[in-house]
Amino acid sequence: MAVDYEKIKEIRKITGAGMQDCSKALKESDGDMQKAINYLREKGIKVASKKASRNAEEGLIGSYIHPPGKIGVLVEVNCETDFVARTDDFQEFVLDVAIHIAANSPVAVSRDALPAEMVEEELSILRKQLNDSGKPENIVEKIIEGRMEKFYAEVCLLDQEWLHDSDKGTVKEVLTDIIGRFRENIVIRRFSKFVIGTR
Repeated sequence: MAVDYEKIKEIRKITGAGMQDCSKALKESDGDMQKAINYLREKGIKVASKKASRNAEEGLIGSYIHPPGKIGVLVEVNCETDFVARTDDFQEFVLDVAIHIAANSPVAVSRDALPAEMVEEELSILRKQLNDSGKPENIVEKIIEGRMEKFYAEVCLLDQEWLHDSDKGTVKEVLTDIIGRFRENIVIRRFSKFVIGTR
């Protein structure tokens, strides 16, 4: 089956995958773009899960100062090799993460890194709000579960929608795509956001 070059370019733009991978994905998906994108994402997830146990001790500390200089971000993103850390694509990803943090103000990188008391406080507020709703307990728990997902999407970096292109999904999905592309474990380790006049 002949693959449409314009489709390959479009999929590459969306996923960041290599031209050969995009071409193969389209062939595997009989020319269906959405299936090809899903194919590449699934492939990236498999690669990411295989790489997750490997040490990522190289990388970069990236910075971003938002004009006129009242907001600043430092972020550490680790990879396995200095070779990857020096690539333009990796450096661009680190900068994009710093800009995302400046705009979206996450509290922690992941759910595991959130302060336990913050999670407990949010759960307590939700339970109080729904306590007198008259809804059955199992329905209340499902509502709480759904609202907690929204809470995580607001405060956890990896759960937030990617600032630079919402079609790419969450920060975690973009990170998974990057891992698939570089074939190395890549970790957003930590960050700090500084705002003039706050502590």
